[in-house]
Amino acid sequence: QLQASGGGLVQAGGSLRLSCAASGRTFSDNYLGWFRQAPGKEREFVAGITWSGGVRSYADSVKGRFTISRDNAENTVYLQMNSLKPEDTAVYYCAGNDWGGSSYRSYNYWGQGTQVTVSS
Repeated sequence: QLQASGGGLVQAGGSLRLSCAASGRTFSDNYLGWFRQAPGKEREFVAGITWSGGVRSYADSVKGRFTISRDNAENTVYLQMNSLKPEDTAVYYCAGNDWGGSSYRSYNYWGQGTQVTVSS
């Protein structure tokens, strides 16, 4: 139902734009978020956005570098990642639920993940 894309290999300081397209149902009424998981680490919240796009939340580690946005007409959420650092390397997942939050356990819709690798 959620298909993430746009990952890849980039040098430190570079940029990537992730996309997450929904299919099978509309997510225009849902809170959508991006999470990431590095090897050996727990899945962590990166950014989230309300259904209207009016409220956006970010992890402290990405504030000022990442921007989340959504296009409800296209049923798609984006994550623009700038000034990437090697510590941003992880598998990135998009997810949805009805009320938001930063705990991955509260999200019931998940995409398959896209790998982001940042070289130093």
